Amino acid sequence: MPASIDYYMTSPSPFSYLGHPMLRAVARKHGAELKVKPVNLAAVFENSGAVVPAKRPPVRQRYRLIELQRVADYRGLPINPKPKHWPTDPTLADHTIIALIERGHDPLSYMERVFAAVWANEENIADRDVLSAHLRAEGFNAEEIMGAADEPETAAIRARNTQEAIDAGAVGVPAYVLNGEVFWGQDRIEYLDQALATGRKAYTA
Repeated sequence: MPASIDYYMTSPSPFSYLGHPMLRAVARKHGAELKVKPVNLAAVFENSGAVVPAKRPPVRQRYRLIELQRVADYRGLPINPKPKHWPTDPTLADHTIIALIERGHDPLSYMERVFAAVWANEENIADRDVLSAHLRAEGFNAEEIMGAADEPETAAIRARNTQEAIDAGAVGVPAYVLNGEVFWGQDRIEYLDQALATGRKAYTA
């Protein structure tokens, strides 16, 4: 039976962007299913005690900027560590991903576009026109998906995803949950790869 990985993320997350291609490659390698679950990161942070970058001590803010550049170089991805449209409201972008999933579409390539829109292309993913253009580029009916993104049930799904992430022990995003074991951060993808390769039992606390 193929492995299933719960993939908790939010659209403006730089480390979700940096880990996304590698995560896809690891999933393909092992024939694993990625179950994408956009979340409200503020609620996850509130539960875990984390704070948004702007509220962190200056030394941590500086280190984060270095880390973004270092990881981007390691992963072979372009990045502007201080993008024009960040922070931004992730709600609509996250909702379009949910709308795609609920209609049976694979959102992964669209997500790659949305991540890059923020961190490489200086686009505002809170803008409906920006998201519509990326939906069309992936062959989706932008009007249908944008309409579905506005439905109350879509917001309810994101709220459920958020509670699931909290219950799973996610500290932030991206978080990948395999057999109940949470792997937090793009720098844990190699550990996830190893867990899939060996089929070991999940670690618990």
